[in-house]
Amino acid sequence: MSEKEFIAQLLNNKQSTVTHFPDKPATEYFIEKLFHFLFANFSAVLMAADTWDKYQQLKNTFASLLSEIIKEEEQVKNHTEVFFHQLPVVYQTLLQDAEAILQSDPAATSISEVMVAYPGFFATAIYRISNQLWKQAITILPRLFCEYAHSKTGIDIHPAASIGKSFAIDHGTGIVIGETTLIGNNVKLYQGVTLGALNVDKNSAKNKRHPTIEDNVVIYSGATILGGKTIIGEGSIIGGNVWLTYSIPPNSVVYHKSEIRIKDKDPFLEPLNFII
Repeated sequence: MSEKEFIAQLLNNKQSTVTHFPDKPATEYFIEKLFHFLFANFSAVLMAADTWDKYQQLKNTFASLLSEIIKEEEQVKNHTEVFFHQLPVVYQTLLQDAEAILQSDPAATSISEVMVAYPGFFATAIYRISNQLWKQAITILPRLFCEYAHSKTGIDIHPAASIGKSFAIDHGTGIVIGETTLIGNNVKLYQGVTLGALNVDKNSAKNKRHPTIEDNVVIYSGATILGGKTIIGEGSIIGGNVWLTYSIPPNSVVYHKSEIRIKDKDPFLEPLNFII
């Protein structure tokens, strides 16, 4: 294949696969500005003159992003109004999330600290904003928003996941929450938790592939919970590095038991030292 043929094929492929796609830097700029507006000065009166101007600017920026993927002006206007009308509800839910982190993490000293310094809260905020758009049947913007949060925090939450109130993420790096995950209220996750699917069969795309986590569950670092039929019962505690592919009843405690052996002259059954 010559260079000219390669370029021609590349252009044809782009024309056939890419339709309407928002500008990625503009998308990331908007979500950062929205987060800053909501939480950097969260105690400010929203109807102050300068704040109202910033609010209107955000609406205009959002509408311009929508216009890149929705060509009908009336639909852009309607989606923008619905999104910003629901924003106070999202904001109140996020205040509960921040309070849950403050109450559960002894290192947290204030709501302000949680809002501006905790990656788990940032990822949760971007998820909740994105989830509102997903409910409006807008998919590409939420994916870009959540992927931006993923790149910033190492926390990967699909915007279609369902997460209840007072959700707390501690540390958070490496957390994965899949598309069809259902999470109840007052749930806390630590770093490295995976709520995933048992397989990646494309034929299962329309099915529930990810677990259900009921209310008041704590899942410690490194735990992996897989499968759409897997239900973690209310009030349960899942210990670190646990691997679960089946349901457990409410108020269960699941953990690995560590065994301690004192070294003696007898060799261990398995070698402890090896070279890769």
